Formats: sequence, C-alpha cells, structure tokens
Amino acid sequence: METRRLFYEDSHLRAFDATVRACFSTPRGWAAVLDQTCFYPEGGGQGGDSGTLGGVAVMDTHEHDGEIWHVLAAPLAVGSTVRGELDWDARFDRMQQHSGEHILSGLICRRFGVNNVGFHMGAQTVTIDFDGCIPAQALPELEDEANQIVWQDVEILARYPAPEELRALRYRSKKALDWPVRIVEIPGADCCACCGVHVRRTGEAGPIKILSGGGFHEGTRLEIVCGARAWRVLTGAFEQNRLVSQTLSVRQGETAAGAAAIRDQLAAEKYRAVGLARELFAAIAARYAGQENVLHFAPPLAGGELTELAGAIHAAGGGDTAVFSGEGRVWRYCLLGRDLRAKNAALCAALHGRGGGKPGCQMGTVNAAREEIAAFFQSAV
Repeated sequence: METRRLFYEDSHLRAFDATVRACFSTPRGWAAVLDQTCFYPEGGGQGGDSGTLGGVAVMDTHEHDGEIWHVLAAPLAVGSTVRGELDWDARFDRMQQHSGEHILSGLICRRFGVNNVGFHMGAQTVTIDFDGCIPAQALPELEDEANQIVWQDVEILARYPAPEELRALRYRSKKALDWPVRIVEIPGADCCACCGVHVRRTGEAGPIKILSGGGFHEGTRLEIVCGARAWRVLTGAFEQNRLVSQTLSVRQGETAAGAAAIRDQLAAEKYRAVGLARELFAAIAARYAGQENVLHFAPPLAGGELTELAGAIHAAGGGDTAVFSGEGRVWRYCLLGRDLRAKNAALCAALHGRGGGKPGCQMGTVNAAREEIAAFFQSAV
C-alpha cells in the first residue's frame, strides 16, 4: 500500500501521527516506512526533510521504488503509532527557495525562450542553469518583475490536470512525462511540472535576490536567494556598507565613490613612492661606483625593489654584487655577476638558505645573522 503523502495535501503541515509499516537497517542508518507522512523525500532539486519520529531523529528522507524511507538514528517498532514532527525552519526555507526559483524561471522562460535545465538548492544559495543566453543588463528588470509577483501575493496552485487538459496545457518540463502529471502554477509567472512542495502564496516566498549571473557552458547560470535567506544577505550587505561608510567617512549611499577615491589616492601614492625609491636606489648605487665586488644590506624591501636596487648597484660597480634585504635572521638576497651558481650553492649550505636562478642572477633566502652573512663573503673573497 502506497504511503499517503500528506505534504501534497497540506505543505504547511508540521506534525502528524502515523503507523510504522516497516523498519530496517541500511548503510546510512535505520529506515522506516509509514502509512502516511508529511516528510518530503529528496527530489527535483529539493532536499529531503528532517525532524523526529516518536522522538527519534529523522536525518533525511528519500524515495525508493515508490516507498518513502525515513532515515533514522535508531529503529522504531513495526506496528507502533508514532508522532512525526518536521524541522519546520528547514522545510520552510526550502519551500521559499523552490517557489522563488519557479517565479524567476517562469518569467525568464516566457521572456527569452530559454529552458531551466538545472536547479540546485545549496546550503547558502540556489543555482539555476538555463540553456540559452540571458543578457546581464536584463537581470535587474527580471528581479524587479519577480518581486512584483511576490508583492501581489497570488495563490500558488498545485493540481493533476485530466489527460485532455494536460495535452492542451503549455507548461515547463525538463523531460516528457506520462500522465498523471502534477502541475504547479503561479498566475502571472509560471506553469511547470513539479513534484516539490511550495509555499501557499507568493508573498511567503520573497524577497527574491539575484546574486550573480553569467555564462555557463552553452547557457547561463544564475545564483539567487529567496525569503529569509535573501533578508539575511541584504541585512549583512547593509551592515557591511554601514561599516565601510564609517571607515571612509562618507554617506552610506556614497561608499562606492569613496572607495574609488581611496583607490586613486593609493595609486598616486604608490607612483610617488616608486619614484622616491628609485632616487634612493640611485644614490645608494653612486656610493659603490667603480667597486668590483659589493655586499650591501638593506631593510625589508617590497616586491621587485630588491632586484631593482641590486641592478642599480651592479650597474654602478661592475663586479659581483650581493644585496641582502631583511632583518634579524630572515633575509632575502639577490646576487648579480657572471656565473654565481657555485657561490650560491656555498652560500645556501653555509647560511641555511634556499635559492637559484640564472647563472648571472641568483635569488633566495637565508636564515642567518647579518654578521654571519658578512663573514661568509669575507672568507669567500
């Protein structure tokens, strides 16, 4: 006898009583089959419900060959009557995401003639894959239209049309289906074959927020959030924007302009710093003019400043050049000359270093004090 599916009769039913028809062990734990249930089994991109049966945790719900299996933490007595209680927050969240996805997918299908070919409800966001292009500039308008449907608070209808009505009905479906087909209709937005559970009215699904959209394989992938998830995302974004506005000392509606001003200021300061560094490096190099072999110590330098300083000194001198940048026992180095591979190998062995490169340019790091580095080069002369 097939399990009575109470979730189709009332998607908002949170608790029920049922008789345990079977209970058996599976690789994932115990599984119970009931005479009726409001636990929705995983399917159609929507996760299976969790909760409790007779006080025993229901960790997941699946459908196997027409039976609904409730995956349990412990067994239940066959023939006993148990009280089932849903994890309602998790169920309602999934219904919000699912109904919001239907609204948006239906509108997109009508406007652009593309099909929803993939739907995944993750723990944080929902992704929808379409088999065609959705212009990025159309996304704000689609989002606004979807939320208009939410605010209209229209009833979401689920039914099994008769065969002749079904044949005449235009509805979305990822594949051809045999009758009976469950149709979920959202007036003004969507008509779709669907086995999932939904909120009663569109007002319960919103708001709907498109987080991102872009090319995916030969089509488009959207990332969205609906309902309470959207509210949390928007609240978090508002709080972050508030903190940014305080940091930049600008109004909350001007944070982008404030950040751009800081970016431009930093770019100008970086350009100025590069110029000053080059002037400094030229002055340092002038001190070593004509010297064949040079060992120079510098404070910690950023990025390519080490090689730039070493190059300036080497050009002013003419012999081998060794520049060490750092402090304490942590130093980066650059050796410039003819063939310095043997010297670099000896350097690394003596000073706990690692490095390499081209014959005339050896770079790396050493773990040694400044005095030890200087002693090495004095002994190597």
